[in-house]
Amino acid sequence: MNREFRLKSNEGNVLDISAVGLENINKAPCLILVHGFKGFKDWGFFPYTSEILSKCGYFVVSFDFSHNGVSKNGSDFFNVESFAKNTISLEISELVQIIRAYKSGFFGNTITGKIGIIGHSRGGGIAILSSLIEDADAYVVWASIAKFDRYTERQKTEWRKQGKIEIVNSRTKQVLQMNVEMLEDIENNKNNSLCVKKAVNKLNKPLLIIHGTEDLTVPIAEGEQIYDWSNKSITELKRIPACGHTFDIVHPFSGSNKKFDQVIKKTEDFLNEIFIKS
Repeated sequence: MNREFRLKSNEGNVLDISAVGLENINKAPCLILVHGFKGFKDWGFFPYTSEILSKCGYFVVSFDFSHNGVSKNGSDFFNVESFAKNTISLEISELVQIIRAYKSGFFGNTITGKIGIIGHSRGGGIAILSSLIEDADAYVVWASIAKFDRYTERQKTEWRKQGKIEIVNSRTKQVLQMNVEMLEDIENNKNNSLCVKKAVNKLNKPLLIIHGTEDLTVPIAEGEQIYDWSNKSITELKRIPACGHTFDIVHPFSGSNKKFDQVIKKTEDFLNEIFIKS
């Protein structure tokens, strides 16, 4: 059983949420899926992942960050102004509020369930950083970034000069922009609240890192860096050979493949070992 929810955030924004597997809500853990940069809850593998994991007995939540700029039908960017005003700190705050909403019974659940967070790309970094504020019980990151400061000094200089930086959405060909507040947020907090290394060092919960060996968007070296920072006794690193950033999944979704099947299977096994067998 599936249902759509809307949560009014502390910042006054609205978070659109898809809940899948409501029949499992009071008998199994909650899994929260976190999309990445230029992503959204209905992109490619997210609905499929929600369905697969709900069939494994989990209650699964996916959501749109308020400033991801995606239309309600999940197909195109439409709100350039909203997208431009986004920051990493805002996304962390919104994920924390989703976690706390579940813990408070927002979805109609009992308030005793455990939580697993699954983040892709930038969403992996957001998932890990959220642990500095609000704990979950397990973390899975797919093709995760290890740092948010990803820009050259030349790019930063021009960004400050123009007050914005332009980027092209390769899927829709739409020209988007990020205001200088995004850069300021990254630079002002990169050693504290936006430091992935610090969060991984402090993370005392099971962590699974899955990364494609041919990821050109976020090189596998970043997944390996996260693993190097981690507590090896409760962390696993799974490399998917000859595989890119989205594990060869496209949008609109046209079905799974052998590589993504490995991602799902490893994720299931990891979570089941924590939540089902323990």
